[in-house]
Amino acid sequence: MARVLVLYYSMYGHMEIMANAIAEGVREAGAEAVVKRVAELVPQEVLEKSGAKLNQAAPLASPQEIDQYDAIIVGAPTRYGRMAAQMAQFWDQTGGLWARGALIGKVGSAFSSTASQHGGQETTLMAVHTMLLHHGMVIVGLPYSAQGLTKLDEVSGGTPYGATTIAGGKGERQPSENELELARFQGKHVAQITMKLFG
Repeated sequence: MARVLVLYYSMYGHMEIMANAIAEGVREAGAEAVVKRVAELVPQEVLEKSGAKLNQAAPLASPQEIDQYDAIIVGAPTRYGRMAAQMAQFWDQTGGLWARGALIGKVGSAFSSTASQHGGQETTLMAVHTMLLHHGMVIVGLPYSAQGLTKLDEVSGGTPYGATTIAGGKGERQPSENELELARFQGKHVAQITMKLFG
């Protein structure tokens, strides 16, 4: 059975919700989905004052374990059009894996969130793709066979580079059903391609 790691960072819970939807899609395709998060770098007292979600159920991932998976779907919220420092710091610890080519040929994909509609979703996804390409991974996006990408009757995230959600300036907006369906679609799509590659 193909093993897929859904690796995310979430401060307010939006990416956690999206990660779990992606995992649903992975499992629907018949692959194993493992959901893990990266470590927080913000001091506890700052997190508490900012209203961060402190009770996330997913266990912490180790940079040294990610070569045990056939595919990695990376979820990082946007910070000024780039991935959050917590996710970047996690990947900055993978030099040993890079040196031995441990991720070459594995499947990589990305998902993200922003506060506003045009807050850097695509640049963040492309930055994740660039990082995965440096590891020699095969990039899988979110194809337009996902009907929700062309939805025009509501404000919605979603790009051909990966599933996204819009959180609002204060984190007040939760992922919509369309955004969650796009996440499930992406998880299933990545898993199907991974199973074709790895049997």
